[in-house]
Amino acid sequence: MNYCSHCAEPVGFRIPEGDSLPRHVCDACGTIHYVNPKIIVGCLAEWQGRILLCKRAIEPRHGLWTLPAGFMEREETAAEGAARETLEEAEAEVTDLSLYAVLDVPQISQLYLIYRGQLVAGAHGAGPESLETRLVHPDEIPWDELAFPTMQVTLQHYVDTGGAALGETGPLTRTIRRPARKPR
Repeated sequence: MNYCSHCAEPVGFRIPEGDSLPRHVCDACGTIHYVNPKIIVGCLAEWQGRILLCKRAIEPRHGLWTLPAGFMEREETAAEGAARETLEEAEAEVTDLSLYAVLDVPQISQLYLIYRGQLVAGAHGAGPESLETRLVHPDEIPWDELAFPTMQVTLQHYVDTGGAALGETGPLTRTIRRPARKPR
C-alpha cells in the first residue's frame, strides 16, 4: 500500500501509538489501515450417506476436489455464506446447517468456518467455479486429489468420527501450520 484510501496521501509502515504491530498509517490524516484475516465459509453437505464434492474450475488448485467454500461476504452470517457458496459452486441447496469445523491457517491469515448440512433432494450440478460435482461415500474420497489441507482435515475428521452428529463430538478446532514459503 502506497497511498491512503481515505485521503490519497502517502502512507508509512510503522507501529501506531498504542498498538503492537506495524500497520500502514497515513502521514497526512493519520488513518490506520488494518489488514485483517480473511474468513472462508464452506459446507460439508450430505445426502443419504454421501458427501458433496466440487472439482475446481479456477485457480488455485484447478482440477482438484474440495468441499464448496469461499470468502464470506459482508452483511451475511457465516451459515448464510456457507449456503451461498454451496449454491454458487454446486448449484445445491442445503438445510439444517450447524458449525462443524473451525480451522486457523495463520501463515496466510485465513480462518475457515465449515458447516455441516443436508442437501435438499440430493440435487447438485457444476456452477461456474466447478468443473463437476459428485456425491461420494466416505470410502470414495479422492484423498490424493483434494485441493486444500483444510478440506483434508475436515473430511478426515468426518471419516474418523464415522460422521457422528456434532453434539456427539463437538466442532473440530485445529490450527493448520504450513512451512513458511521460501524467498523468491
